[in-house]
Amino acid sequence: MPVDPLRVIAPGGTIGIIGGGQLGRMTALAAARLGYRCHIYCPETDSPAAQVSAVTTVADYDDLDALARFAAAVDVVTFEFENIPAGSVRILSDRVPVRPGWRVLETAQDRLVEKSFFGSIGIATAPWRPVSSLAELERAVAELGRPSVLKTTRLGYDGKGQVKIDPETNLAEAWETMNGAPAVLEGFIDFEREVSVVVARGIDGGHACFDTVENRHKHHILDVTIAPAPISAALAAEAAEIARRTVEALELVGLLAVELFVTRDQRLLVNEMAPRPHNSGHWTMDACLTDQFEQFVRAVCGLPLGSPARHSDAVMTNLIGDDIDQVPALLAEPGAKLHLYGKAEARPGRKMGHVNRLSLHAKE
Repeated sequence: MPVDPLRVIAPGGTIGIIGGGQLGRMTALAAARLGYRCHIYCPETDSPAAQVSAVTTVADYDDLDALARFAAAVDVVTFEFENIPAGSVRILSDRVPVRPGWRVLETAQDRLVEKSFFGSIGIATAPWRPVSSLAELERAVAELGRPSVLKTTRLGYDGKGQVKIDPETNLAEAWETMNGAPAVLEGFIDFEREVSVVVARGIDGGHACFDTVENRHKHHILDVTIAPAPISAALAAEAAEIARRTVEALELVGLLAVELFVTRDQRLLVNEMAPRPHNSGHWTMDACLTDQFEQFVRAVCGLPLGSPARHSDAVMTNLIGDDIDQVPALLAEPGAKLHLYGKAEARPGRKMGHVNRLSLHAKE
């Protein structure tokens, strides 16, 4: 039987989530509030998402038999991170609605494809060049200059899989860190700040956009998100329009986060996108009428989208590694809203939870 791309999954249905991390966990909790069960598919046992879900399949992402059983047990499939085989998601899409679709995943998980996509729809990014050899790296650095940033095209996140090319950097040594993987060299942007927008799109093509926020990083990992971003209303609206144009061009059903640089002369350049809930959207859990995770569930299941309106200003702070030791103090802090991810072991760079602090009188 052909898969109906417009099928609505009513409360009581089962949502299949590929990936077992904290984004899956918070999605499953939001789904439960709306009456859905979640079935997690991931290779790890006792994953954060599995701890709060009805069923878990523990199998490799390319296990065809396990994928078939998973598809038969759920009503719709989505994913909570991009580092999964697009081919596996394509196989699932032949059996059950997959939202967003595998073509969206294929675009978002490869930096070269992603940057080419943005160029094709007239959205500006930092200047870039593809790099597949030391000779290409040398040519790219000659064209884009130093400083610049060399990144793997796949599997990089939170600063992994990248190296900054400074005036003193040895290019041969920098290329060796890529281990022969395809890469991209990005021109260095002297930006004023980084911002992001999370937008949802439903099966009817309607969309709902959360406020533009500012993101501040520490050691290449998101540290703090400030909502709303301290930028002009015109620039915030332009960022939201870029996000809307992106989901429309992708024909995405689900949730998309778009990260952007604000340059010194107040231009916006897209850095990257993520077709799922995003760390920079965690503030919505306590500051919006509908948070990003409930909105994600609504979109994936074909329900009407909720209002993304912000009722409070917010500052979200990640708890990374040993920051988890702050939990007793945070629980005692008036107004702090703590969210923990159920991870047993704290390691350097590992996201253990986050805390939202609200200002209850949002500025008009």
